[in-house]
Amino acid sequence: MIEIGQIVPEFSLPAVGSEEIKLSDYRGKKLVIYFYPKDMTPGCTQQACDFRDSESYFMTKNAAVIGISADDVKSHEKFGAKYDLPFPLLSDTEHTVSEEFGVWQLKKNFGKEYEGIVRSTFLLDEEGCLIREWRKVKVEGHVEEVLQAVEEASKE
Repeated sequence: MIEIGQIVPEFSLPAVGSEEIKLSDYRGKKLVIYFYPKDMTPGCTQQACDFRDSESYFMTKNAAVIGISADDVKSHEKFGAKYDLPFPLLSDTEHTVSEEFGVWQLKKNFGKEYEGIVRSTFLLDEEGCLIREWRKVKVEGHVEEVLQAVEEASKE
């Protein structure tokens, strides 16, 4: 599992438009990677829209945002279009990147156990080093916490 202070290993995942997005595409910028359970669900929609609404602020701090879930590209395409999301949604259907970050876990819902993504966010510096993490995220107020961390990282 990746820990704070480590360089995140290169990865590449499919995104909308038959595009492969690589981690190294973001070198030279701070990067917010948020993992979320499922497109079109209430919490995930709220989180995506909160990041969308803060996109211009992230840009002023030389920071980019990407979302990752186990949904396929077609689902991401609908989700992104419906909510006018300005950042890429990456498809981790094999959950390789999710496992690397330690967010693919056993979950329980209504007494049923299943594996899935535990909502989590990671902040990388311009060199791709993990500098902050938020695990088991509650959606309300989360983007404000991330914005504050980006602001602090911009001052260093």
